[in-house]
Amino acid sequence: MKNSALDSWDRPLRDLRISVTDRCNFRCRYCMPEELFGPDYSFLSSEKILSFEEIERLAVIFSSLGVKKLRLTGGEPLLRKELPVLIRMLKKVDGIEDIGLTTNGSLLKGFAAELYEAGLRRVTVSLDSLNEERFAEMNGRRSKVKNILQGIEAAALAGLQVKINMVVQKGVNDEDVLPMADYFKAQGQTLRFIEYMDVGNSNGWKLDHVVSKSEILSLIGERHPLNKIPPNYTGEVAERYEYQDQSAEIGIISSVTDSFCSTCSRARISAEGKLYTCLFASKGTELRQLLRSGKSDMELKAIIRDIWNQRSDRYSDERTSETGQRNKVEMSHIGG
Repeated sequence: MKNSALDSWDRPLRDLRISVTDRCNFRCRYCMPEELFGPDYSFLSSEKILSFEEIERLAVIFSSLGVKKLRLTGGEPLLRKELPVLIRMLKKVDGIEDIGLTTNGSLLKGFAAELYEAGLRRVTVSLDSLNEERFAEMNGRRSKVKNILQGIEAAALAGLQVKINMVVQKGVNDEDVLPMADYFKAQGQTLRFIEYMDVGNSNGWKLDHVVSKSEILSLIGERHPLNKIPPNYTGEVAERYEYQDQSAEIGIISSVTDSFCSTCSRARISAEGKLYTCLFASKGTELRQLLRSGKSDMELKAIIRDIWNQRSDRYSDERTSETGQRNKVEMSHIGG
């Protein structure tokens, strides 16, 4: 198998998440709070962000190490100009079997058809409430729920497979779990609930803000009986459950209370071109300078393979209330 890379726990490198911009048009409390990312915040200049050609080159190298799946993230990736051009480029990379996109959905209505035409087939939309006032409070009053629902509808009509992600926070939007489940069950669409995680340093995370997987399952199961179903593939982050009437399914991403570190096969490249081997990492390896230094693909491949071979990350396995306070890369740079 194409020089596959294994880390120190024998976990293969299979998934690569690429942040194409650090900019976002939302100011969500758990990612880019307004008081820290205000009008004077200095985002990365264009020369400090990887070009499409550099992203394509890295995709080729990572594919040669065993990567099969790419996911484009942000910030908000649809703010990156000409994003469908990049998707067309990545679709041609040998060995890449799947390309996905994670978005807040606010611009999706206008891009859905073009994204599908470019070759995208899967999109994940972040939506944390159907309540207009609560949603506005959570995103810094940058969008309305109806805009996101229109984007989801446009994506589905264009032919994209759509999943919806909801980050659940105790005392913030936990009362929206059932309304969200009811709505997307009726739509026949997959809704995934994400335990509130300690990504980055700006969200004020505390363990008692987490609504656990068991709590979410109990709440939904009392109204809509569920059956657990097998994962689609080894290392899938969401634990899957199907409604007994088979109308739709839900997923639970439980990084806090039920870690899945043992099967993690994901690497991440931040908006400024740093390689991170864990979502909760404190440090990354600079790839942008290496790409621009004249090194060959074989030299870059050897460097990246060595980084993965030495990887020992198990943050969620080892998490405590105290580890949640350590310095980590911000989610606006690394995506989800």
